[in-house]
Amino acid sequence: MTGDLSEGFLRQLPSIGAAGAERRYSLDTTDEIAIGRDLNCQVVLDSNLYGMVSRRHTVISHITEFAGAPPSWLVCDLNSANGTYVNGQKLDGCRICREGDRIMLGQNGPEFIIEVNKPPQAATQAPAKSPGPTLGPTLKHPQSDSVSFTQLFPIFSTGRDLTQKAYLIPGIITVGFVVLMFATVGEARVFNLLLASYLAAAAYYFIYQLCGKHKPWWMLLACSLATILILLSPLLQVFIIIFRKILPGNLTTDVEALSFPILLIRMFFAAGLMEELLKALPVLGACWLGGRLPSPWRERVGVLEPLDGILLGTASAVGFTLLETLGQYVPQIIQDATLQVGEGVAELVGLQLLIPRILGSVAGHMAYSGYLGYFIGLSVLKPSRRWQIISIGYLSAAALHALWNATGIISPLVLALVGVLSYAFLTAAILKARALSPT
Repeated sequence: MTGDLSEGFLRQLPSIGAAGAERRYSLDTTDEIAIGRDLNCQVVLDSNLYGMVSRRHTVISHITEFAGAPPSWLVCDLNSANGTYVNGQKLDGCRICREGDRIMLGQNGPEFIIEVNKPPQAATQAPAKSPGPTLGPTLKHPQSDSVSFTQLFPIFSTGRDLTQKAYLIPGIITVGFVVLMFATVGEARVFNLLLASYLAAAAYYFIYQLCGKHKPWWMLLACSLATILILLSPLLQVFIIIFRKILPGNLTTDVEALSFPILLIRMFFAAGLMEELLKALPVLGACWLGGRLPSPWRERVGVLEPLDGILLGTASAVGFTLLETLGQYVPQIIQDATLQVGEGVAELVGLQLLIPRILGSVAGHMAYSGYLGYFIGLSVLKPSRRWQIISIGYLSAAALHALWNATGIISPLVLALVGVLSYAFLTAAILKARALSPT
């Protein structure tokens, strides 16, 4: 489409319960048009009216057509929580749209229709004669044989997209870890630390992308380190005395000899309530500290919404998982295996345990702590019911944690089902947090 022939518009259709006249937005022929609740979008939708719309939900960009071709636009879903629908069909990635196509953001969300306004001189022109029947589609669009410098060397033309959209930073980090792991082959402890750190970072990056909100990396790292320091401090012994000696969380007896209900109760106190409270302490600390800082430090450090709680809660779980795996489980199994099969094979056994424990944290520690973090963030949005909300989240996360630990003695299949259930709870909380996000 060229600017002197027609002009494209995006007309918002009236929604049930939404007051006001229909709105029209110009479809610029050069820039992308982002639609969402983020104030930086070109089409900004009211968060109170359209909670199902993501902060950056959909982007529309004009497609350069050849002379005589109908104007068209490329509509892309930006990994939104509730999806983008074109003419009633859910969009998977991107799709070319033309005049008359309807775009809906989420099911029963705001709906737009693409329209094209043609100037009077274009409308009064005599219609062209039909070229007559053809045997099949023909391509008459001339193609230029010239090749530009940036086409031959695309790295000079990608600009910010290279770092923002091409996953360059994760790639650089991966290469760095690979080089370090090559350099530490034969040093089992250092190699395991590097591998565990990389796998934990990859698992966390997956959750971070799913949340879709920026949080400074140093704040996430600080939350993870704070949990490690808590576990290494005398405070851990205080928690052990309270939850495993005073409360019914005694695990000194042979757990395999206990019945499932008794084991579940003990795990609820010894693992669920104790460990989830330990991991929640840095999140609660950030919530308290952020409320006393001025903007923009309040947003960077504090917990202002459920997405903040999820990001900090899962970061805390990463620290807990790394210390528990590298400081307890892997050394213990290497020690036990050394007595049976020798040191070399024992180190391999330790490595085999490390990988599933770290990757499994997405459906384990990260799931429970992220779920509790959702409730901590929700309590900030609804302060009048803060303690009720936090209590429900705390007990729910502890119950999921205890169920995972207790079902380990039944069968791997049951354990897998509990892991899937925990991950479902986390992802459901993330989707709800994105819908509730005021930013």
